[in-house]
Amino acid sequence: MKRLMLLVIGVLLMNSSFSQDHGIINNSTSPNVNFKSINIGDCQWTEGFWADKFKVCEETMVPYMGELLCGDTGHALNNFKIAAGLKEGKHKGMKWHDGDFYKWMEAEMYVYAQNKDENILADLDQYIDIIGKAQQSDGYLQTQVTIPGLKRYGNRQYHEMYNSGHLYTSACIHNRITGKTNFLDIAIKHADNLYETFQPQPEELARFGFNQTQIMGLVELYRTTKDKKYLELAELFINMRGKSKVQPDKTAGYKFIGDMVQERTPLRDEKTAEGHAVLALYFYAGAADVYAETGEKALIDALDRLWDNVVNKKMYVTGACGQTHHGVSSHVDMVHEGFINEYMMPNLTAYNETCANICNSMFSYRMLGIHGESKYADIMELVLFNSALSGISIEGKDYFYANPLRVCHHAHDNPDAATEFDERIPYVECFCCPPNLVRTIAKVSGWAYSITNNGVAVNLYGGNKLTTELLDGSKLQLSQVTQYPWNGAVKITMEECKKGAFQLMLRIPDWAQGSKILVNGKDAGVDVKTGTYVTIERSWKKGDVVSLDMPMDVKLIEGNPLIEEVRNQVAVKRGPVVYCVESPDLPKDAGILDVYLPVKSNLKVTYKPDFLGGVSTISADVKLRKANTNTMYSELKEVEWETYKTQFVPYFSWSNRGKSEMTVWIPIVWE
Repeated sequence: MKRLMLLVIGVLLMNSSFSQDHGIINNSTSPNVNFKSINIGDCQWTEGFWADKFKVCEETMVPYMGELLCGDTGHALNNFKIAAGLKEGKHKGMKWHDGDFYKWMEAEMYVYAQNKDENILADLDQYIDIIGKAQQSDGYLQTQVTIPGLKRYGNRQYHEMYNSGHLYTSACIHNRITGKTNFLDIAIKHADNLYETFQPQPEELARFGFNQTQIMGLVELYRTTKDKKYLELAELFINMRGKSKVQPDKTAGYKFIGDMVQERTPLRDEKTAEGHAVLALYFYAGAADVYAETGEKALIDALDRLWDNVVNKKMYVTGACGQTHHGVSSHVDMVHEGFINEYMMPNLTAYNETCANICNSMFSYRMLGIHGESKYADIMELVLFNSALSGISIEGKDYFYANPLRVCHHAHDNPDAATEFDERIPYVECFCCPPNLVRTIAKVSGWAYSITNNGVAVNLYGGNKLTTELLDGSKLQLSQVTQYPWNGAVKITMEECKKGAFQLMLRIPDWAQGSKILVNGKDAGVDVKTGTYVTIERSWKKGDVVSLDMPMDVKLIEGNPLIEEVRNQVAVKRGPVVYCVESPDLPKDAGILDVYLPVKSNLKVTYKPDFLGGVSTISADVKLRKANTNTMYSELKEVEWETYKTQFVPYFSWSNRGKSEMTVWIPIVWE
């Protein structure tokens, strides 16, 4: 009886530790972070931009994607049913399609965390039951391998690690939000099998790992269960990269090797971001999670170098990453959907996979937690408002995979109809990006705030209500009212707080010169510097109002002179939003390459609530010059200009008015 009582107590304690509602990445007890995540659901959008996007996500994006993935078009749920013996058929979809389904399930959970719709939980329980039946007795679970009867871990391009990582993450999120362990039990059984397979470090698997989301997933599993073997395994996957001789073999494959998969150089020795952009950025994000737990200096030193290299030498003005569809690395390895040389930034052929852009923000979010510096939140925000949202239509049903900065229909034939197209489409055969983006939109409220040593930091601005606890256990409730990013005025009201002094940290974006902060209508008495968090420490009381006013001037952005592709061109930016010119706003006989912008053009901002879901446009008098497109080169003759009043639209909103051309970078006319 005594043993039985101890067992019951142990189970209760285990379930209690599993059912705490923690953050999207649960670094609440991580020893090596400055900013800790808020609990999932603590922040809810109430009005404005992100509230509108979340509503579309809740009502359209997630349900529509569910119809695709649970039906015959997406076939993802069918794959689990076939593997479970519940349905006859063959595996359909890419090798990573299990992971696509897990990401969509994760998005469902974030929606549930906000609206508490019990129908979502009932559906999820059905899916989890099917997934559990598809799992092998020893814990292995990969439909793309088990259905056709392939060898386990026989080829890293089958994305077993990628699917594993999204399984672990999704299961941890499900547990944190619902308190249930049915999905988590599947993930634990699976991760135990992975540990038993890889921890002995068999030589034939020394180079295994392709798209390594398993590192992030294993760290979250460690944070959820407190079982250190998952953290140990996550670190092992980092340590394995770069230790083996780079050469083709059956397991590693014969095509995607070396820099393509970040195995040319050990991570701790890397100085430049190389290879497939998604693989690299997921890898870096996972390593950041490991550092948050271990505090290893060599690891964070490498991540600091790599973040700087990505952001300051290989990232587009929209926050996008992955300059090319096919190319070579710095060490002349073939790369796919990847990084190429520093400052080599083509626009027309820019690849910028939606997943890579999102991974850029994921990496920056983790670096924000570690360092607590505003530059990381600046990149998160840049991606979210530009190169992430460009991947989905305003309606929420059509998708881009690649996100170039210029589209010109007559420039070349489409090189890859599977991933590169000029109009968003309702289903992308390579379906990794859509659920990645939808889960990001669903969870972004969890990025809006962080808990600090003695207070709270405001990372992202948008109308919301925050109900959370500070590290000392005291309750904090505040509301934020703003029409950001169309207006730079933000009002934050203390609704409930402790009596003692604590800090409110406000991010001042690097573009927000001249920002002012008032507390209850009076100057806050703090030094307001761009690119920093401004700390206001005082004994707050209910009803205190903090007003932040960020000037939103329209700015012309130029590139580093080493970026040959944008020499004598500018991009138009207002606040965090990058703009573009789109052909529906030009004369019918004018092409996107005919547009030039006078450097002293009068730029006027107008908010249009019924246009493209509600956006601010920027009107300008541009110059049109008919380009000579018939020959490779031609003699420059007298130039004739036509002045034309047009509007610039947010980059993320282009291609929502039918087939069109678009450009972010525009040649300037000096006058």
